[in-house]
Amino acid sequence: MTMLAICTMPGSRRLLSILLLHLLVTGWVKRTSADNPYLSIGDGTASEFSFPEHSRGVLLVSSHYPGPNAWLSVNSLEPTVVTVENISASWGGGFMVGLQSGLTGLAPLQLQLLEESQLIEERTDFRIHVHPSDPEVVVRLGLGHFSENPVLYALLPLIFLNKCAFGCKVEVEALQSLVRQPHPVLLGILGQFVVMPLYGYLMSLAFSLPKPLALGLVISCSSPGGGGGYLYSLLLGGDVTVAISMTLLSTIAATGLMPLSSTFYGWLLGAHETLHVPFLKILVTLLFIAVPISSGMLVKCKLPRLSRLLLLLIKPFSFTLIVGGLFMAYHMGAFILANVQPPIVLAGITVPIFGLVLGYFLAWCLGLPGPQRRTVSIEVGVQNSLLALAVLQLSFQRAQADFASQAPFIVALSSTSEMLLLVLGNLAYNKFCPACS
Repeated sequence: MTMLAICTMPGSRRLLSILLLHLLVTGWVKRTSADNPYLSIGDGTASEFSFPEHSRGVLLVSSHYPGPNAWLSVNSLEPTVVTVENISASWGGGFMVGLQSGLTGLAPLQLQLLEESQLIEERTDFRIHVHPSDPEVVVRLGLGHFSENPVLYALLPLIFLNKCAFGCKVEVEALQSLVRQPHPVLLGILGQFVVMPLYGYLMSLAFSLPKPLALGLVISCSSPGGGGGYLYSLLLGGDVTVAISMTLLSTIAATGLMPLSSTFYGWLLGAHETLHVPFLKILVTLLFIAVPISSGMLVKCKLPRLSRLLLLLIKPFSFTLIVGGLFMAYHMGAFILANVQPPIVLAGITVPIFGLVLGYFLAWCLGLPGPQRRTVSIEVGVQNSLLALAVLQLSFQRAQADFASQAPFIVALSSTSEMLLLVLGNLAYNKFCPACS
């Protein structure tokens, strides 16, 4: 055979020996490089290093590569936590890496050793842990959850009574019609969990938002309807029964669709954190909608005089809650929004506007009646930012969570402010032009 002939020739034996020796040496070098990498930090035993927040520091990287023209490239995979300012060669073939820490958190580093643009070695196992310079201040001034705010507890009785009043407005016939033709609910779910998250992702790219802010915006846009959407439906001439049904059903759908959407877009954004969906908070939200509204429906059947009284109070209660919610959001967000940047403000302001237009357009395309168009518009445009805040607080460390929470705070403030303007504009329109309305 030809192969046997080649192998038996003296020159071929020498060539084969050289090839085998080359393969053995190359494999040994690769194994040696993998077992004993060229790059190390310190004595090589540690892979995580601590920095205080908002400070500058130097990282000494040792290199045992024998080549004379090797150089080092270092990238931070979490620029909001750590940024690389400069890299300079030091004695003994090592490098000094200047770092600037930002928010608290964990930043993986990507170290690449190169020679004449050829990659010699890459390491991604080193991490910088940025810790608070004053932990007591973080605990004292941190965001916490909305449920920890005493103002909310002061509003709870009013909220419960208001929901009971909404239960008195629910029409059983309208519920039966919604079961036969669930188009508004399906449109709401399409807008809330498909189109709105995509819009949030595109806005984060358009405004080049940092990763935590981008993730916060996407999670805000992935939230179900809420934030008093049925209050606005009442004040703007929407279908209250449809509004309550859409809020309830979209909150149920959020248990599956919200983590799916958040995880998908988190993967697209390169988020390293595991996102935790607050199922308990979703359950509490469902109960806080279902129990008082069911009570209101029972009052309507058994106590018609009390029902009429609650219906008289529903609009003043609703307006008071809108103003109170706006005040509470501004009060709680003062610390979080102290250093807010214009890009996230501009992106957040557009979210409710886009949702309102999207919802109305979808309802118009299906030929829904006017009240249902307004309801679908409001339910898609006004989302439950409390759930987005809870996801961020459960998934990030405190400072990063506060930074990412700028997005749902701005979306919530924008929603409330813009809807309040719409309500006031609608009241003025009805007062000064009653014939047109």
